[in-house]
Amino acid sequence: SGYCWYNNDAATYKASNGSLYNWYALDSASNGGKNVCPTGWHVPTDAEWTTLTNFLGGESVAGGKVKETGTANWLSPNRGATNESGFTAFPGGGRYYDGTFSNIGTIGGWWSSTELLVWSARGRYLYHDYSMIYRGFGSKQDGFSIRCLRDN
Repeated sequence: SGYCWYNNDAATYKASNGSLYNWYALDSASNGGKNVCPTGWHVPTDAEWTTLTNFLGGESVAGGKVKETGTANWLSPNRGATNESGFTAFPGGGRYYDGTFSNIGTIGGWWSSTELLVWSARGRYLYHDYSMIYRGFGSKQDGFSIRCLRDN
């Protein structure tokens, strides 16, 4: 299990963008029973992400409602960004299984705790030039952001 900062540069990216986690860091069975989130919090399931997306009006507009406004972090055009949800999503980019980094400023990706296949898991993705939020999947070895959700 593991995490890193974009370009392995904590000085530049730790405070502003947070960590990029591989999926194994979220899976307590894979990381020695540890919870990547604080006590009383968890990584949302795919169904919990869908609940948020539906509450915000569906995939076609929900992305804009969770994205940070302006172009301080998102490259122009930061299409549809209102952040009316207060989520303040940043475009943290990603780390691929081969160790390369890409897409900071243009894409934000967040894991769900939901496994898809033995090698992949569900996530949500935002793009600087779309107001949509995309339901997709990534290789468990890839690095994306997480957002912890308070337990009920």
